[in-house]
Amino acid sequence: MPTEITYPGVYIEEIPNAVHSIEGVPTSITAFAGWARKGPTDRAQLVRSWIEFENKFGGLDARTLLGYSVRHFFDNGGREAYIVRIKLPSKRTVLTPNESAFEEALLPADKTGGLYHLDQITLFNLLCVPGETNTDTITALQKFCRERRSFLIVDCSETATYQTLQSGPGNISGEDSINSALYFPWILAPDPLQANALREFPPCGFVAGIFAETDSNRGVWKAPAGIEASLNGGVSIRSDKTISETQNGVLNKKGINCIRTFPGKGTAAWGSRSLRGADGLGSEWKYVPVRRTALFIEESIYRGLKWAVFEPNAEPLWAKIRMTVGDFMLTLFRNGALQGSKPEQAYFVKCGRETMTQSDIDIGICNVLVGFAPMKPAEFVVIKIQLMLGG
Repeated sequence: MPTEITYPGVYIEEIPNAVHSIEGVPTSITAFAGWARKGPTDRAQLVRSWIEFENKFGGLDARTLLGYSVRHFFDNGGREAYIVRIKLPSKRTVLTPNESAFEEALLPADKTGGLYHLDQITLFNLLCVPGETNTDTITALQKFCRERRSFLIVDCSETATYQTLQSGPGNISGEDSINSALYFPWILAPDPLQANALREFPPCGFVAGIFAETDSNRGVWKAPAGIEASLNGGVSIRSDKTISETQNGVLNKKGINCIRTFPGKGTAAWGSRSLRGADGLGSEWKYVPVRRTALFIEESIYRGLKWAVFEPNAEPLWAKIRMTVGDFMLTLFRNGALQGSKPEQAYFVKCGRETMTQSDIDIGICNVLVGFAPMKPAEFVVIKIQLMLGG
């Protein structure tokens, strides 16, 4: 309220800004699930470094892949991870991926414990279950992630080769697979528990770290692949799992992302397709960065419009929403996240009579329609060379 005006002079009134802002949410907070010899089991525990993981969960343990994958995550650029420790009540039994006891503890039928601890935290963007490759479990994890606007990084089986994958990834490319991506093959890396002898590890921890590093340096709209997406830690690929350019092309068209070693360049992720990315499926969510950009926009707008709840559902509110969301999308456009040379070519925001019926308005529904033109990775760079022949 303004100060009561009672005398001649200058009065000051602070007027609140009617325009709300939308802050972009983090994009690479990663949840890891697996067995560990110690640590909390009643919650998803946040760790921000490898040392913190060692203190809380015991570090590396030859009986489980969890510690190794978390270390690979931090070694490759990861910054924040939630750890879900999987164990049986009142038992010290080691639980191993792809075994029924592990999978039942991972996604309990009563939806309490296991990965459902993640419902108690504010946000996670990526999910890794190192070494889990069971088809039914992967399908369930894809559904779990899609319902929470998160993205699943899927490991191929340890024994997978070009020959076993050339016909496709199997029955894990359903509708929910838009929020997941498969990586091949397992990675050779030093094992500190075996005097740094080389051993194969699942790719998910490395890849999650690359996602985090790319998001930080370039943005979630940049494909986490290419020479920039080189893996750290003295890694390589086993010789019998090394593939040619032609074989890479076959797997790429099936929606399988390959990890390859290049002389003088190191080992890098060389694909960025979702599990709905096979050419034959024709999905609009073919590419990992396109899908993750959409999830980023959805989550940011969802959280950034909370203020609108219980406001009068009329034109003044709709105008504020259009301005708030429009400012957010304009920032993305200026940051290079969207296609187009002008904002109107890159996105649109609609909220009003064109997005709602009178019945919607009467029952308190406010529909916001946002469209955007995402940046897509240049998978195929074609160079035309013209020779000028003297004569």
